Amino acid sequence: MKKIFCVAFLASIFAGCNSTEVDNSTVKSVDLNRYLGYWYEIARFDHSFDRGLEYAMAHYTLRDDGKIDVLNTGIKDGRAKDAKGIAKTTDVPGLLRVSFFGPFYGDYRIMLLDADYQYVLVGGNNSNFLWILSRTPQLDEATRTLILAEANRRGYDTSKLIWVKQK
Repeated sequence: MKKIFCVAFLASIFAGCNSTEVDNSTVKSVDLNRYLGYWYEIARFDHSFDRGLEYAMAHYTLRDDGKIDVLNTGIKDGRAKDAKGIAKTTDVPGLLRVSFFGPFYGDYRIMLLDADYQYVLVGGNNSNFLWILSRTPQLDEATRTLILAEANRRGYDTSKLIWVKQK
């Protein structure tokens, strides 16, 4: 199972060769203490490592060493799925480095963050990765429109988003 995850992760890194140019610049500041906690996955680009995942959530907790534990949960094929990872902070505000597979880290770029930390637009190191997260399982239409407009402005093809089933 671990081999499958490593292969999927490496494939996702090399998939960047097929990506288009986007503006994945990060927000100017993030208060990590406010960012911690539960986030519902509202939408995402399709990837083999989370294909078919519904009711997806992430829980971020700060560790004593300053790193962040990440627990992603959801239901796939009628079974619960958990994936544990670790995020490292960087000198760039809004940029975390996340690893779910040993020493391999990928970008977690906070590109849009609500002033009240209620929703976020997250990208990766290229146009192949995009997530919309929220503190609630649903977004109102105005917020959804605002987030999609920002993603489109940055050059992302939002027609590729998969809207995750939530409660």
